[in-house]
Amino acid sequence: MEYKDYYKILGVPRNATEKEIKKAYRKLARQYHPDANPNDPTAEEKFKEINEAYEVLSDPEKRKRYDQFGAQWKNFTSAGGRPEDFWQQWQASAGAPGGASYRTVSPEEFEEIFGGAGGFSDFFEALFGMGGRRGARTGGFEDIFGGAYTTGAGTRARPVRGRDIEHPVDITLEEAYRGTTRVLQMNGERIEVKIPRGVKTGSRVRVAGKGEPGRNGGKPGDLYLKINVLPHPQFQREGDNLRLKLPVDLYTLILGGEVQVPTLDRPVVLTIPPETDNGKIFRLRGKGMPNLKRPDQHGDLYVEVSAKLPKNLTEQEKELFRQLRALRPRI
Repeated sequence: MEYKDYYKILGVPRNATEKEIKKAYRKLARQYHPDANPNDPTAEEKFKEINEAYEVLSDPEKRKRYDQFGAQWKNFTSAGGRPEDFWQQWQASAGAPGGASYRTVSPEEFEEIFGGAGGFSDFFEALFGMGGRRGARTGGFEDIFGGAYTTGAGTRARPVRGRDIEHPVDITLEEAYRGTTRVLQMNGERIEVKIPRGVKTGSRVRVAGKGEPGRNGGKPGDLYLKINVLPHPQFQREGDNLRLKLPVDLYTLILGGEVQVPTLDRPVVLTIPPETDNGKIFRLRGKGMPNLKRPDQHGDLYVEVSAKLPKNLTEQEKELFRQLRALRPRI
């Protein structure tokens, strides 16, 4: 079947919005309308192509099928969207009477048609909508046909690589700061996995060869730990930087002094200048999180001071505040 690149026909990228597609269509339709080109015999054909492209790309469902199946999208639609019906139509269109005839291909032709083992498997995964699900088996050509194919040399067992497995893991911010380990039971095997310093929520730690076993001598898949860093009661993380809101007594903010600041390593001393405003932010260099790729380098810790007002004042303390208020004009 001839493949028409509808995006190229309209001159829009594959991620174009509906508004961009409509704008491009209107411009081209005016340009190639047969009434506007009476002396150009190719204009009418071009106009038909533009309308065909717009009919598909302006319909979200048709566009989705076109993006997934390309030139075969109409066959999928006429099959009612069922993979098994589409497969039968695809066979029939390839000249298989009753969907049950076969022919032998050479290894070179097999490679040329499907682009190697990976491309062939990916084609069927995309065709039947079974790809992209990690942590479980995802169907493909191997699951349908048993991992064997026919070549000029006869039927051979085709090595099939095992599927990758994704396993979610929760860790604390302290563990992300120092690095940690997790012990898992996978395929009946006890696996100890080292989680490096500096990981973030969404980081993936790869353990080679610990996914599903391969078949027919194929290599095993990989295990991926998907990291989730739990919220911390004191620190907020922003990339490799940390933020902390630190209560400081009113007297230290007014008169100045030293306060102790907690970090994920050990407490440090911060000097507060006299007459420091409430909400002022101090930057402590290198007291943030380690960088995942360069763990010897750290982000910064941003400390926001928050005035802590005295409570349960005695009558004498209240009188002293009244005297202080009397010494300064009210704002």
